Amino acid sequence: MAHAVAKPPRVTRRRTGGPARRLPYLLIAPAGLLMLGFIAYPMLSVLYYSLRNYNVTKPWRNGYAGLDNFTRILTDDPQFWDTLVFSGKWVVTEVLLQLLLGLALALLVNQTFLGRGLARALVFSPWAVSGVLTTTIWMLLYNPSTGISRYLADAGIGTYGTSVLSDTGTVFWAAVVAELWRGVPFFAILLLADLQSIPRDLYEAASVDGAGRTRRFLHITLPHLKDAIVLSTLLRGVWEFNNVDLLYTLTGGGPAGQTTTLPLYVANTGINGHDFGYASALTTVAFVILLFCSILYLRLSKFGGETK
Repeated sequence: MAHAVAKPPRVTRRRTGGPARRLPYLLIAPAGLLMLGFIAYPMLSVLYYSLRNYNVTKPWRNGYAGLDNFTRILTDDPQFWDTLVFSGKWVVTEVLLQLLLGLALALLVNQTFLGRGLARALVFSPWAVSGVLTTTIWMLLYNPSTGISRYLADAGIGTYGTSVLSDTGTVFWAAVVAELWRGVPFFAILLLADLQSIPRDLYEAASVDGAGRTRRFLHITLPHLKDAIVLSTLLRGVWEFNNVDLLYTLTGGGPAGQTTTLPLYVANTGINGHDFGYASALTTVAFVILLFCSILYLRLSKFGGETK
């Protein structure tokens, strides 16, 4: 007589879903909705007004404009192209010089020497100064009556009453130097933090193998700093492109519009010209340009990839 095979007991699995699983999402939902509102609402508002004629001084002309503002930007606004070219020149010059000087400062204060803590504090202190206060400091330094140019004239260099901010041949580099003073510490702080995470064993092993300082820098330091350099240059590039406070208070975009960036042109169009529809269209175009350049830069730099 065949014996019946006993079936194994049925195992019931407890479901882990329910309110407990949704609780973390419910807790972060208020903050998420606030962030979405603060980000999405301004972006949608700018996009909405970019499709309209909206000038508070000419209300009778307000209304739906479609793509007219964008057509005007691309085909009938030479100032847009001038400010875009200057913005590119400003960003490339500032980011490149800030990176080189910031890397040099980071390597310097990463060494062991007496008073290193004080040196680091002095190097990083300009980053804590606001843009308007930075402008005030440099306006005093560039003042033709009480600034550097007077003392240079006393030493026989230059002439009295020379203002580097009103000369089209010197105003660009005068603004560059002022922004360098504020921007270099950002790179120094970020790169120094990454430098301190490099294992000392790598340098010791390379020294044993006969590698000099240059080879250790090129084959150990730079590859390790790759992601930090890519991230810092991207962030600083976006910030410099959107820089308004220093140029607005230092030069006002002058002389003769020589230092007017695209964001400064947007501010002048909206605030001074009261043409918020066209300013919104300019902002939308600037956003698309920044987004495209950021994605392209990250792709070309292979950010986050393994360093060979």
